[in-house]
Amino acid sequence: MSLIAYLKNKKLHILTLLGLAMLLTRGEHLLNSVSLPDASFALFLIGGMLIKKPRWFISLFVFSVVFDLITLSLSNHHHIPINLGYLGLLPSYGIMWFFGLSIANTRSFLKFAAFGVIATLIAFVISTQTYNLLSGNFPDITISESIQTGWEYLPQSFICTMSYLLAYWGIQSLFKRQFFSQKATAL
Repeated sequence: MSLIAYLKNKKLHILTLLGLAMLLTRGEHLLNSVSLPDASFALFLIGGMLIKKPRWFISLFVFSVVFDLITLSLSNHHHIPINLGYLGLLPSYGIMWFFGLSIANTRSFLKFAAFGVIATLIAFVISTQTYNLLSGNFPDITISESIQTGWEYLPQSFICTMSYLLAYWGIQSLFKRQFFSQKATAL
């Protein structure tokens, strides 16, 4: 791909912005001294809404894995769980992407919020349960204990994901209103 073609590729720009946001929010890592809450679930839903195709999902997922591996290799005090339980992120992020794809053309805030809530809850359950049951960190854990342990983290994960999604909705709504409305005035 030539540089000109690359610069004209809007979807590649969106993927780059999603990747940058992931870098800034992917838990405690080497790029910042203040840890921002993880935005990964929200970023995959937004990716599904904006860039849609499976190859972009795969690209963003591979980026997240590579980023985790680089962070782990550069710092031994970061504990990123790269094990069998980590595989739960693939269906979790896939759910977020699918729900984003399902609401890609919606103008309804209520539909956006409802799909965001449902997708976040499903993705959270999948990611926490696969980690608890498959990581090997809890060898004797039962399913009911795993569910109970997972619920302890739900409020924080849910609030952070929904906050990012609501911020996205607000920003894109303002942007559309300002720049794409027929009534928008010249700057």
